[in-house]
Amino acid sequence: MEHKGLSTNLRRILLLINCLILAVGICGGPLMMRLYYVEGGSRVWFSSWLQTAGWPLTLIPLVILYFYRRKTQGSNTKLYFITPRIFIASFIIGVVTGLDDFLYSWGGSKLPVSTSSLLLAAQLAFTAVGAFFIVKLKFTPYSINAVILLTVGAVLLGIRSNGDRPEGVTSKAYILGFMMTLLAAALYGVILPCIELIYLKAKQVITATLVLEIQMIMCLAATTFCTMGMIVNNDFQAISREAKQFNLGEARYYTVIVWTAIIWQCFFVGVIGVIYCSSSLMSGVMIAVLLPVTEVLAVIFYRENFSGEKGLALFLSLWGFVSYFYGEFRQTKKQKNKSPENETTTMHTECV
Repeated sequence: MEHKGLSTNLRRILLLINCLILAVGICGGPLMMRLYYVEGGSRVWFSSWLQTAGWPLTLIPLVILYFYRRKTQGSNTKLYFITPRIFIASFIIGVVTGLDDFLYSWGGSKLPVSTSSLLLAAQLAFTAVGAFFIVKLKFTPYSINAVILLTVGAVLLGIRSNGDRPEGVTSKAYILGFMMTLLAAALYGVILPCIELIYLKAKQVITATLVLEIQMIMCLAATTFCTMGMIVNNDFQAISREAKQFNLGEARYYTVIVWTAIIWQCFFVGVIGVIYCSSSLMSGVMIAVLLPVTEVLAVIFYRENFSGEKGLALFLSLWGFVSYFYGEFRQTKKQKNKSPENETTTMHTECV
């Protein structure tokens, strides 16, 4: 069986890998979604569906892990680790994620990529508050400093968003999109600590396989929710028609939607992996710190202006990122210094 008791170095390596996967998703996902809308796409439920429709890709690492266990443990190894209790909890969170995807997609259809900074800023704040109340996460001066810096930096990116309303979007639709985006931020800020709570209340060893199973069930539930929305909205019948009218051509339309699903799946795998290796707050921090990268990519691909506010936000985000990891480094070092004392105490108790 795969044990969660990983060494510090191995945990850091896994954290780095998941951060890289998350980076691909958080930087590429919003850009791909915006590309869909800019070039003629208009189906909000379909865009929401694409965010989690790549869930079958999770079967690839699950199959690899299964055969690895089978090789090391024999034919009696378990096919899966998820229990009915965890399945139900993951499915419920997945349905809520589907609703969150719809809110985010609706907002994204009315707002430019740069304005999504407000979503990310609010999401970090909601994640921090949610983690404090739901999983009793203890704040340190460094994590508080990081949250403040990253939030201020992200908000700065949206201060000058009044004049960036996309062509053809009314003021009313823009404001509604703004509100939907903030609501999506609040909802996802609660979802992340709830995922961490599943780990804490699982009453079993949390393994890489179980983490992937939870993620797959969540995305399956979210996809099911969005599929129902697509059926009601007749989106499936409209896809072929929309493909023919796509500005980049029919072939590239299908290329865009396939890669959108793949890239968004990187986001969800990365998020749940970072929570597994660290915490829900760490996921929120990573999402916020990658915001400037998304901004730079938006400037390159969509020719958005890179104002002084964006430069200052980049500086604050990097500062917050360094602050958080410095705090984590100090915490790890402090725990290492305490471990010999704990071991001595444990040995003395056992002897007595």
